Amino acid sequence: MSSFIIEGGHTLQGEITPQGAKNEALQVISAVVLTSRPVEISNIPEIRDVRNLITMLQLMGVKVTRIEKGRYRFVADEIDRDYVLSEDFIKRSAALRGSVLLVGPLLARFGKAYFPKPGGDKIGRRKVDTHIQGFINLGAEYVYEPSRRAYLLHVPEGKKLRGCYMLLDEASVTGTANIIMAAAGAEGTTTIYNAACEPYVQQLCKLLADMGCAIEGIGSNLLTINGFSKEPGGAVHRILPDMIEVGSFIGMAALTRSSLTIKDVSYQNLGIIPESFRRLGITVEQKGDDIFIPAQENYVIDTALDGSIMTIADAPWPGLTPDLLSVMLVVATQCRGSVLIHQKMFESRLFFVDGLIEMGAQIILCDPHRAVVIGHDHKFTLRGNKMVSPDIRAGIAMLLAAMSAKGTSIIGNIEQIDRGYEDIDNRLNLLGASITRVD
Repeated sequence: MSSFIIEGGHTLQGEITPQGAKNEALQVISAVVLTSRPVEISNIPEIRDVRNLITMLQLMGVKVTRIEKGRYRFVADEIDRDYVLSEDFIKRSAALRGSVLLVGPLLARFGKAYFPKPGGDKIGRRKVDTHIQGFINLGAEYVYEPSRRAYLLHVPEGKKLRGCYMLLDEASVTGTANIIMAAAGAEGTTTIYNAACEPYVQQLCKLLADMGCAIEGIGSNLLTINGFSKEPGGAVHRILPDMIEVGSFIGMAALTRSSLTIKDVSYQNLGIIPESFRRLGITVEQKGDDIFIPAQENYVIDTALDGSIMTIADAPWPGLTPDLLSVMLVVATQCRGSVLIHQKMFESRLFFVDGLIEMGAQIILCDPHRAVVIGHDHKFTLRGNKMVSPDIRAGIAMLLAAMSAKGTSIIGNIEQIDRGYEDIDNRLNLLGASITRVD
């Protein structure tokens, strides 16, 4: 297990460019399985989860060419159908949550796919019911194989997936993406209501449209998908900047009272994120497609119109993404004022606050979903601490807290951070941070 050793208290300065979006990358890379034609994707973040997914594609028989850093060509014309039903494939899939996105394309193209119980972050129960029910709606059947701890989904002999109307039980991002890809390979028209409509789902829809799938309602929660009328074609696609990294850098600038420019953020696709940080008192200036965060000695949290404590809560897009609540919680520890952080989706994501409390943060963990943060207004500096990263987003929040703390901090299990943030220590050191990786 690797660790970061962080010397806190350094002021940062300069420019940083966000990586390509992890969540979009996992979706669009999985979509290459739908076609035998070449698909070229650029701005791919070369992080642990994405590299593992690409390795799985290669083991499946997909030809992968790394044209240059972040730019790959995929040709899925010779898929090894025996391998995708093998023990090794199931084992690898179970260790990588993003691999669930291969199920829809495999089911659409070959009529059979295993759906292992997925791995990934330990942030509470993450249901797969939405995915499987969507496949059932399209005509698939399933059996659970206890020995493999996996569901075997298959299309009955002599039949094909057929389009239909469905109302999703929740606006699951990965569930929506998986069902969209299965519907693209189904006969007829599929209508999905209560679909997730995040920019990354929109990007997946645009890629499928380039491959020849007619999709209406992109950007809304009502999608109409007409399955490929002919052999799907190839495409060229560029991944959006990672909005979670953009938000993390905004929070980092505020915590360290630094002046920072975040380049090429695709501002129109950030939604409510800039305004959410402004509610914490942070100055967020849009300059073209860049964001400038000036150095601030203090930042004051807004209050509700009636003077009550403000609540920051996650919600389906265009609401605030749950992936940024950990960062916003850490930022709030140094604000002036108080805020209630309400993490609605995952019941274990706030448990990392114990480490922050040991650093001197004033946080009341009300229950698994809610925490009240009382800001220090930078009058009390957090103390260095030894912590272990439980998941990607808590890990980056711990790193930001350590960068603003007095003294030295150690964060273990940084493989979790590497799953979502590419070369983060070197990139931040170029801005003036002091982060050492110890393997």
